[in-house]
Amino acid sequence: MSRIGRLPIPIPDGVEVTLDGSSVTVKGPRGQLQREITPELTLVREDGSLRVERPRDDKRSRELHGLTRTLVANMVTGVTAGYRKPLEITGVGYRAQKVGEKLQLTLGYSHPIEIEPPAGISFEVDNPVRLAVVGIDKELVGQVAAQVRATRKPEPYKGKGVRYAGERIRRKAGKAGKIGGKK
Repeated sequence: MSRIGRLPIPIPDGVEVTLDGSSVTVKGPRGQLQREITPELTLVREDGSLRVERPRDDKRSRELHGLTRTLVANMVTGVTAGYRKPLEITGVGYRAQKVGEKLQLTLGYSHPIEIEPPAGISFEVDNPVRLAVVGIDKELVGQVAAQVRATRKPEPYKGKGVRYAGERIRRKAGKAGKIGGKK
């Protein structure tokens, strides 16, 4: 049996979970999330927690067991605590600022880049080189953070660009230069 899939999902106080066939709706203090789960699996509510059960032991059911449990657990965490993906900007003149709800990035191009946040996502700019993508849907927060990073990926020679906080960039040596050759 799946070691992740068999773990119960605790439901904290203030969180309401609605099961309607293969649809799961989680409502909490930060908002509401809904997801369709595969009809092969069932969610069972017991004693203030949820449990994912699989009827068969075939390969597909085993594959989806842990995945479904993790997706529902992420929904519960999102509506209670939320998710935050911090980013760092490295480079001379590179900076970020909020203009209304939009994020405006100056990354060495001839024009500033404006990113409109999708519904449920907001940007936090701590200072011009540190920002964060914040929301309740873990999948959407990661996707928007990846789109912000893709505007100017960190390059391997000087490390300039947008990177996730704590991300290590493999650096290259660059040119060795001329060494005592012909002119």
